[in-house]
Amino acid sequence: MRKKHMKKVIKMGKFEKLLYAFTIVLLVISPFAIVFSQATLSKINFDVEKVKQQISTQEKKNESLSMKVNELASLDNIKEIAVEQGLSYNNNNIKSIADSNEE
Repeated sequence: MRKKHMKKVIKMGKFEKLLYAFTIVLLVISPFAIVFSQATLSKINFDVEKVKQQISTQEKKNESLSMKVNELASLDNIKEIAVEQGLSYNNNNIKSIADSNEE
């Protein structure tokens, strides 16, 4: 007499099938999500560095303009322009006005 070899068939429930399918989808999609997020992060970092460079450039321009304003507002420059315009410099006519922010 021959014995029949019977294979045990393991039946999976709907929840288990769904769980396995979800795991496989997650394993397939996750590398793409990681690459996408890293690319986005790199672009944002590039944009931040670009803005930092623009800020640095603008700060240098502002400093240069501030120095130019101080140079033009210097007493020597004012005297020179007054003489060029035919005006006289009289120290008694100069009055100091305190800045209203300095209280």
